[in-house]
Amino acid sequence: MPLHRSLRLRLPLALALGFAAPCLAGAATPIKVMLLTGQSNQYHDWAKSAPVVRDALASTGLFAVDVVTTPPKGADMSGFAPKWSDYAAVVMVYEGAEFPEATKAAFVAYMKNGGGLVTVHDSDNAFPYWKEFNEMIAVGGWGFRPNGTIGARDATWGPKIRWRDGKMVLDAETPGNASHPPRGDFVVKTRTPDHPIMRGLPAEWLHANDEIYSHLRGPAKNVTVLATAHADKTKTPTASGEHEPMLMTITYGRGRVFHTTLGHVAPRDTAPFPSIQCAGFIVTLQRGTEWAATGKVTQKVPADFPTAAKTSVRAP
Repeated sequence: MPLHRSLRLRLPLALALGFAAPCLAGAATPIKVMLLTGQSNQYHDWAKSAPVVRDALASTGLFAVDVVTTPPKGADMSGFAPKWSDYAAVVMVYEGAEFPEATKAAFVAYMKNGGGLVTVHDSDNAFPYWKEFNEMIAVGGWGFRPNGTIGARDATWGPKIRWRDGKMVLDAETPGNASHPPRGDFVVKTRTPDHPIMRGLPAEWLHANDEIYSHLRGPAKNVTVLATAHADKTKTPTASGEHEPMLMTITYGRGRVFHTTLGHVAPRDTAPFPSIQCAGFIVTLQRGTEWAATGKVTQKVPADFPTAAKTSVRAP
């Protein structure tokens, strides 16, 4: 079947949506990256977050970014079949309808054969019933039930990831499913400082006005926790009280996955969007995408990276 016309979204429409043109100076061979987007649930807005993600990637000069949008929510998805193998990595800002089975099978093959995947914030709510995707992201939240309501992932999906006593722990005993405390600034703690994505970043940094995704569940296989944040019960009584994973990497076959739970943008939010214009979010996204695509990170840590005491939000 032919591709949905929105799959051919390139520069003219991207500019109309507020995307900046790629800056490729200094990149001898740009890394081809797909930004896959087009649907959100009622709590998020891909049309606001995806342009910022694209600009963040393009601004490095490392990436040639193609924006690929799915058909809109409720439309026919049967013709949606991007050519995954054209790209070194797929960056996903998406939590909508299921892909056709053939498209999912092709993506599984792409990842097993060495593809790259980056999932941003609400994307870990996507595809709760897609077994291989759950393995790719390690743990996820919420997800659409067949009747369209939110909350598909529960204890049957697998354990939670915790950071306790200096190491990652899988928790299959504590009750509770996906949630988060109210938005606010919070400290992100580096847990794997020698990983290429984290090398050179501070031990702690203050992230701006975001959600601490908590109680995420899944297979939790082949996962490395890069950074956590504390969902503090003394500040929010309903918080988990745990050090929740914020940044993770996962291996899937020969593929590499960078999973960031950071980056909440709601439908009623207006620019600027501190959560995704935080230099901490931007830099870890850029470094995580390079790692997912190539297995290494060549980018230096910029001078405006947040400190433990001060946020750093870049101008739009």
